[in-house]
Amino acid sequence: MNVIEMNQVTKTFGKHQALDGLDLTVRNGEVFGFIGPNGAGKSTAIRVLLGMLRATNGTATIFGKDVWRDAVDIHRRVAYVPGDVNLWPQLTCGEVIDLFASLQGNVHEQRREELLARFQLDPTKKCRTYSKGNRQKVALVAAFASDAELFLLDEPTSGLDPLMEKVFQQCVAEVKAEGKTVLLSSHILSEVEKLCDRVGIIRQGRLIECGTLNELRHLTRMQLTVETRTPIESLASWQGVHDVVPTETGWTFHADAEEMEAIMHKLSVHGIRKIESAPPTLEDLFMRHYEETAEGRDV
Repeated sequence: MNVIEMNQVTKTFGKHQALDGLDLTVRNGEVFGFIGPNGAGKSTAIRVLLGMLRATNGTATIFGKDVWRDAVDIHRRVAYVPGDVNLWPQLTCGEVIDLFASLQGNVHEQRREELLARFQLDPTKKCRTYSKGNRQKVALVAAFASDAELFLLDEPTSGLDPLMEKVFQQCVAEVKAEGKTVLLSSHILSEVEKLCDRVGIIRQGRLIECGTLNELRHLTRMQLTVETRTPIESLASWQGVHDVVPTETGWTFHADAEEMEAIMHKLSVHGIRKIESAPPTLEDLFMRHYEETAEGRDV
């Protein structure tokens, strides 16, 4: 079952097209990573899903309900954390969390107290005294203390220190274990790589690649460090070899996955003394795919 479905969604602001035929599906119980640089359309897509913006064209549903017509019903089952949280300055942290909880009709006192301790928040302090990072933590506590079935998280760790980022990651793992669904929009690729079952890459309002990390590995290049018995004079000219850098005893380079067998055969002719490989990361995938897409559009 798909919790979120967006089909050919477009959104224009005057002459600017923020979403350009966006197709997106998020399955029940998965953590879906939604990645792309600033201005790619991530936040616009999430605001369309929340019913804050009306799509120019296309359809978007959550739980099978139209995100614009049925926004009130959908919001009872959704928790949303933006990347820049603004709170009522005169209210305390605890009062804000209780207010958010009351909007959904459920207050889980034990869960609330546990999360306040884990995120190191004092519920008696006024929100006007809070830094950006602490405002983010208030929103995260309110979200994870709720009974939400779907979590829409738009750059949720903005302003958090590494310790609090780890607490956030634990909370995401916990709601996933409960069978809940998470859409995580982020530019922190290591965070997405740790948490997400599937990843979608958005560029200029379109989803340009989507799948599990294993399914997307074909787009990446392995990094190899090689030492051979005899020198290789033409390594940089080999098919599928890129970014050759000489080391004290050999070479470091990137190799296309589809050319790996041929490259290894050629290396063996020179007598391999030592070889080290590093698996491709999400950052490798993201950067290469973005560069290739940009080159294609330029052409």
